[in-house]
Amino acid sequence: MPEPGAAGDPQIDIVSLPIGGPALEPVSAETSPQELTDLVATLQQRYRALAERLPAIVYVDEINDISSNLYTSPQTLEVLGITQHEWMSDPDLWLNMLHDDDRPRVIVEHERSNATGEDFAIEYRLRARDGHWVWIRDHAVQIRDTTGRAKYWQGVMLDVTDLKEAQRQLAETQKKYKAIVEDIPAIVYIDEIDDAMTTSFVSPQIEELLGVTPREYTDDPELWFRMLHPDDRDETLARYVAGRDSGESFEFEYRLIGREGQIVWFRDSAVVIRDENGAPAQVQGVMLDMTERKEAEDKAAFLAYHDKLTGLPNRVMFEELLELAIARARRHEAAVAVVTTDLDDFKLVNDSLGHEAGDELLRQLADRLREATRETDLVARQGGDEFLLLLSDLDRTPDGVAEIGDSATIVAESVAARVQQALDDPFLLDGTEVYVSASVGVSLFPADAQDAGTLLKHADQAMHQSKRIGPGGMSFHTEDEGDAMTRLSLTTRLRKAVEQQDWELHYQPIVDLDRAEMVGVEALIRWPDPNGGLIPPGEFIPLAEEMGLIEAIGDWVVEEVARQDTIWRDHDLRLELGFNLSPRQMWQPDLAEKIMNRLEATGVEPGNVVVEITESTAMIDPDRTQRILNELHDRGLRLAIDDFGTGYSSLSRLKHLPVDILKIDRAFVRDVDKDRNAGSMVSAMIALAGSLGMTPLAEGIETEEEWKFLLDHGCLLGQGFYFSKPVPAEDITARHRRQGMRVVDATA
Repeated sequence: MPEPGAAGDPQIDIVSLPIGGPALEPVSAETSPQELTDLVATLQQRYRALAERLPAIVYVDEINDISSNLYTSPQTLEVLGITQHEWMSDPDLWLNMLHDDDRPRVIVEHERSNATGEDFAIEYRLRARDGHWVWIRDHAVQIRDTTGRAKYWQGVMLDVTDLKEAQRQLAETQKKYKAIVEDIPAIVYIDEIDDAMTTSFVSPQIEELLGVTPREYTDDPELWFRMLHPDDRDETLARYVAGRDSGESFEFEYRLIGREGQIVWFRDSAVVIRDENGAPAQVQGVMLDMTERKEAEDKAAFLAYHDKLTGLPNRVMFEELLELAIARARRHEAAVAVVTTDLDDFKLVNDSLGHEAGDELLRQLADRLREATRETDLVARQGGDEFLLLLSDLDRTPDGVAEIGDSATIVAESVAARVQQALDDPFLLDGTEVYVSASVGVSLFPADAQDAGTLLKHADQAMHQSKRIGPGGMSFHTEDEGDAMTRLSLTTRLRKAVEQQDWELHYQPIVDLDRAEMVGVEALIRWPDPNGGLIPPGEFIPLAEEMGLIEAIGDWVVEEVARQDTIWRDHDLRLELGFNLSPRQMWQPDLAEKIMNRLEATGVEPGNVVVEITESTAMIDPDRTQRILNELHDRGLRLAIDDFGTGYSSLSRLKHLPVDILKIDRAFVRDVDKDRNAGSMVSAMIALAGSLGMTPLAEGIETEEEWKFLLDHGCLLGQGFYFSKPVPAEDITARHRRQGMRVVDATA
C-alpha cells in the first residue's frame, strides 16, 4: 500500500473513480450547483457501498508529496483488528506493521511503481493487533486525470493468509513426498494411458538401479519394454495391459536388464487413476527392488535341494528324483541303480591336514564323480564323505531279477569301477598330494527293493559290506534280512570289547627264506566270538575305525606285544616283533612317546620292534608321514611298509622314508612262479627294495614253488601259510622248544 498521508475526510475526484450502479443523468451547463453537489454525494455513497462489500481492504491514496490516504475501507478491523479511524489517523501505521523481513523489498517496489507508473503488486506480512501475522496481497493501479497527470493510487489489500498456509502445507507435503519418493529403494512412476504409453514421471532411483536417467526414460516410451528380460517380456506386458485396462490396482513381478547388463528383480504395484468422466487416465506405480530377496529365495531354494559345500544335489533332491525314476521304471519295465560311495579313512585327512583340506578334497571328489559318470546319471552328496549316484532307465531282465551279466548290473558295475578309477590319481591339497580310496555299494530296482527308502538302505548295507572286505571294495546288495541287526549287535559288542579289552593276539612267523628259520613274528589281533571261534579283523577293524575305537585297540596291541616279548625273553626266545599301526593311530600327536613308554616299562629293546604301516596310509599325507616315521626311527624302532604295490607311493617319496622293510603284498606273490607278469613285477619290487636300502619281505607265501622263486630272485624274508598261519603265542613258544627257530625242512 502506498504510504499514507495526513488524516482527514476523503476528498475523491469523482471523475476518476470507476463507480458502478444505475446510470446517472449526464452533467450539463444547465446543471445547478445543488444538483452537482447531490450527484457527488450519490457517487461517493455508491463507492463506499461497493468498497465495503468486498472481502478485502480497499484504499485510495493521493499521489502527492505526502501520499495522503484519502480512503480506507472498514475491513481493516476484520482483517487486522484495526479500526478504519485508527488506520486513517496514523500515517505511519502501515509501515510500522510491516514484517521486518518484508519491509525493504516493499519499499523498493513502491518506489519503482511511483517512478514508472506501473502497477504496485506485491505480497507481504502485516502484524495484526493480536500479534499474529497476516499475509496481504496488495495490488494498486494509478488513476490519472483528463490531462494524463497521475492523481491517485487505487488499490485492494486481499487477506491471503489461508492461501499462504495452504501453499506452505502443500510445499511441505511436496517436500515430504519428494523425500519419500527419492529415499525409498524403489522407482515411482506415472504412465499416461494413451496410445504411446507415455511415462510422464519417473523418480531418480531409476538411474541408481538401472543406469538410465529419468529424462532418458520418459523420452523413450519403449525403453521399459526393451529392458524387460526376454523370459519375462511377453507375460509381463500382457499382465500390465490387462491390469491397466481393468481400471483396478494390480501387482506383478519381473526382471529388467540395466544399462550395465545387471539384472534387477522388481515387484511392481500399480493403481489406475480415472479422470473426471470415470475413464482410466493414468497408471501410478511403485517398482520395488526385490533383487536381494529374490537372490536369497533362490539361494534358499537351492540349498533346500543342494549341498552347500559341493553344489551337488543333496539327499532330499536325490530321494525325490529316485522316486520319479522308480515310477518311470515301473511304467516302462526298466531298472534303476543306486550307488553309494564312501571314502576310506577320510577322517585322517581332516586330522592330518585340517578340515579346510578335507572340504577341498570333497569338492575335488565331487568334480571327479561328475566326470566319471554318464550325463544321464545323478551325483548327490548324502553328507560327510558319502556320495550317492542314481542310474536311471536301465534295461532289465524280463523277470526283474538281477543277474551277473544282465544289462543293469553291467552298467552299475561299470559306473562303480569308473568311480574308483577316478580316485587313482592323487588329490592336491594345499601343495600336498593325497591318495584316497572309496568303498562302493550297489542296490538295484526292482531286484533288491520296490521303493526308494529300501533301495537306499540296501545300497548303504552293500557299501558297509565292501568296507568289511577291505578299502576300495565294491559290493552288490545280497539278500540278508539280519544284516542290519547283525551290524547293530556287532557295534554294541565292539564297544563292550574295547571297555573290557577282550582281545587276543596271534603271531605269524617271519622267516629267513635262505635258512627257513623264524627270525620274527607279526602280531595280528583276533576277537573271541562269545558263540565260539574268532571274529576275523576284516569283520570288525573297519567298524572300529568308523566308530573311533581303533586308537584304544591299537594301544592295547602295543602293551600286549611288549608283555609277550618279556615272556619270550624269559624263555630265551628273541624275535623281532612287528605290529600294525592303523591310519588313525598314525596321527596321534604323542604316538612315538606312547609307544616308547610302553616298551621301556617292560624293558623291550626298540631295535627288536617293527612298526608296520600300509602303503596307502603313508601316502595320505606324505610330508607328515615322513616326520612321524623319522621320529619313530630316531627312537630306535624299525619300520616296514606293508601291502606294497597296492597303494600309490612314488619313488621320489619312498626313497626319503626311513623304512627298513618293504613288504610285497600277497596279491603279487600268489602264483609268482607260474605267472610271468607277476614274476616280473615281484622281481622288480625286490630289486627296488635293495636299491633303496630296504629288506624285501614277501607276504602270503603258500607253496614251496613260490618260496623257491622268491629265494632265487633275492627276497630275504617271507611269511605265509606255507610256513605257518597266525597262531597263539603259546604255539610260537612250543615250536621254539621242539625245533628251535626252524619252521620248515628246507631239504625235504
